Amino acid sequence: MDIYAFLDAHGVHYRRYDHPAVYTVEQARRLAPPMPGTKTKNLFLRNRNGRQHYLVVVGYDKAVDLKALTRALEERKLGFASPERLRRHLGVEPGAVSILGLVNDTAHAVRLVIDREVWEAEAVSAHPLVNTSTLVLSHTDLERFLAATGHQPRVMDVPGREP
Repeated sequence: MDIYAFLDAHGVHYRRYDHPAVYTVEQARRLAPPMPGTKTKNLFLRNRNGRQHYLVVVGYDKAVDLKALTRALEERKLGFASPERLRRHLGVEPGAVSILGLVNDTAHAVRLVIDREVWEAEAVSAHPLVNTSTLVLSHTDLERFLAATGHQPRVMDVPGREP
C-alpha cells in the first residue's frame, strides 16, 4: 500500500520528517529531528490463542504493564506477536510499527487501543510504514485516517509500570 497516496486520497494532512532508521525509542531520541506533537510507541500484541491482535499506542516514555493491560482488556494472556503476524496484519517490519499500519488491516483483525493521553494530544507522530521517516498528524487528521480505514479506537488509560 502506498501510504502517501492513501493519506492524500482521504484528505489526511501530515508533516513528514526524514531521518536515519530507528528501531527503539532511544535511537529515535538521538537520530530523529525535533518534531511537534506527541511521540508514540506502539506494541503489537496477540492473545493467548493467537486469534485476537491488538495495536496498543502509548506515549514514548510509557512502560506498559502487560499483566494489568491483559486484565483491562478482559483477555487471558497477552504477549508480543511474531514478526510474521506483524507483516501479515499490518504490512510492516519490526521497528516500523505504527498506527498507520492499520491501512493494511483491511480484514479488521486488529483492535486498536490508544492511551488517553495520546488520544487527547493535539498532534501525534507515526512511522509511515517504514522507520526512516516520521509523519506528524493533527488529532483531526488522525480521526480522518481511522475513519478511512474503518478502525474504531478503544481509548483508555493504558496501565503503566515503573520503567
